[in-house]
Amino acid sequence: MSEQSPRGKAHFDPPVFYISTAVLLLLVAYAVIFPETATAQFKELQADIVTNMSWYYVLVVAIILISVLVIGISKFGEVKLGPEHAEPEYDFWSWFAMLFSAGMGIGLLFFGVAEPVMHYLQPPVGETGTVAAAREAMVLTFFHWGFHAWAIYAIVALILGYFSYRHKLPLTLRSALYPMIGERIHGPIGHAVDIFAIVGTVCGVATTLGYGVLQINSGLNHLFGLPVSHTIQVALIVVTTLLATISVVLGLDTGIKRLSQLNMTLAAILLIMVLLLGSTVYLLQAFVQNFGSYLSVIVNKTFNLYAYRPTDWLGGWTILYWGWWMSWSPFVGLFIARISRGRTIREFVVGAMMVPALVTLLWMTFFGNSAIHMILNEGLTSLGDIVAKDQSVALFQFLEQFPFSSLFSFVAVVMVVVFFVTSADSGALVVNMLSSHGRDDTPLWQRIFWCFLIGAVAIALLLAGGLGSLQTAVIASALPFSVILLVAIYGLVTALRADTVKRITQSAPVSPISARNPVVWQRRLKNALQLPSLEEVREYIRDIGKPALRELAEEFKKNGYTAKVTESQNESVQVEVLQGEEVSFVYGLHPKATLKPDAANPDEELDDAHDVGSPDIYFRAEVHLFEGGQDYDVMGWTKDQLLTDMVSQYERHLQFLHTVR
Repeated sequence: MSEQSPRGKAHFDPPVFYISTAVLLLLVAYAVIFPETATAQFKELQADIVTNMSWYYVLVVAIILISVLVIGISKFGEVKLGPEHAEPEYDFWSWFAMLFSAGMGIGLLFFGVAEPVMHYLQPPVGETGTVAAAREAMVLTFFHWGFHAWAIYAIVALILGYFSYRHKLPLTLRSALYPMIGERIHGPIGHAVDIFAIVGTVCGVATTLGYGVLQINSGLNHLFGLPVSHTIQVALIVVTTLLATISVVLGLDTGIKRLSQLNMTLAAILLIMVLLLGSTVYLLQAFVQNFGSYLSVIVNKTFNLYAYRPTDWLGGWTILYWGWWMSWSPFVGLFIARISRGRTIREFVVGAMMVPALVTLLWMTFFGNSAIHMILNEGLTSLGDIVAKDQSVALFQFLEQFPFSSLFSFVAVVMVVVFFVTSADSGALVVNMLSSHGRDDTPLWQRIFWCFLIGAVAIALLLAGGLGSLQTAVIASALPFSVILLVAIYGLVTALRADTVKRITQSAPVSPISARNPVVWQRRLKNALQLPSLEEVREYIRDIGKPALRELAEEFKKNGYTAKVTESQNESVQVEVLQGEEVSFVYGLHPKATLKPDAANPDEELDDAHDVGSPDIYFRAEVHLFEGGQDYDVMGWTKDQLLTDMVSQYERHLQFLHTVR
């Protein structure tokens, strides 16, 4: 697979940009001008999906969960999302904070109290208000917010990250179809997929802003008596959009990263507060029991369609959630992929599915079990009545039962606002990338445009009462996207199998380097003992490496192949030999900073591009293939020895192509 993304000036992709903008404006105009008709039609569509396709949604989500687990546990888990030498761009805390804020953050605040109480009051089967109903309520909440939800996000992020960082394709949804349609992803089919993803993302984020602002308005009303009205809600959306725009201007590292870290810190404070000021031992016991119950019934719940005892509950909850997670997965998945370069697939699965799911379940236990305990054992039935009437005030009424309730309610409002800012910011980032060949180094006006468009859509639909219609439309959009996703999963597994075969062939022993001349081994030993500087490595690459690569390229050209030698700014050099429609052969030499064995500062930052003059650092001339660095040094090898190694690596490349044909 070769890189096909544009190499010129970064700008939007005209067909994707203009068509997606037009579709969004038409969709919003329809919901605004004909709100009652749109609502009726979308609700009818949702009812048809629940009645006729619920089995399909359940099956698709089951396949996704199994696929993520198998890929993470198997030998595929050793593959990196990027070249072999790539390192993660963000530390684990920053990475987790950003993916969690984009994926689930606001949902925890809105549903952490509301959903467990709703399941307790209205279980799908059995009596309401009993201990059995309480246990079942927590299991159902775990089921909806646990491994299945994060698996949907993880598989989309994994597909996009793998094909973009490993095979140098654009970081957009179209790249997921490369194994099936090849270069046609750069044509109308690819445009249609990215347009679909943009419309779903904008509608999803705008709908969430519209509904979420209701919770912010309720919180401000609860704290300061601010009236609940459309005027206030529009003003809140405007403020949120402006804050998101500021974050967009500041960039990913300064904007989303810092806001996500702030919100995770506030979430941790709120979570610990509920644990310490509530029934601490009971909550810890409940979490362990809830988690065990969830694991014991996860297979049954995954495939349970209530076929023998039909209920409207399935369509109103499980199918609604599965459709919502899938419709949001292009947005969340692409954002997670954007921040996950350099991690192995196994590390990615643990960090992007397992850990977030566990934190989510911990949150649901502390808030949900506390609320149910208040209703069931402390006689606070009024909390249940309030939740049943208005879910947006559930969190604030719940916090009223604790000391310093006003302070913690204020913290909760701040968290909701920051979560919405990060959602709008990351949504604008993702949509901008989808409309710009997967690049994020676009002109500032493009990112601001999408940020304002998301806010404008939310305001228009809020005033027109069309949020419910659009939410249903977004959920319905999961149906065609699920087909794309299943095909993409097949393509991912196919590509991973080929990648794994190639890694195995490359791990075979390299032909021994001949050293009949004693001067050769003495020179090699001298390099090993003296540990070269950056300038010495660059001189070696310039005087020995580059002529060897050019000689190899000329030999390929004599035999009818297309081969070229290229250099980079840091004086890396490589030869690329085209293999028709198959993977090109690449062999390059790259200066690599490395700590000396006796380094006084083992935590020193390494810089491949600049000789920092540190006594703890030396440099290696490392071999890079198409997949990235191979972690072996050829500094001091003669030209003949380098050519021998190049030929050996090319033979392995041919063996790889033979194996995967």
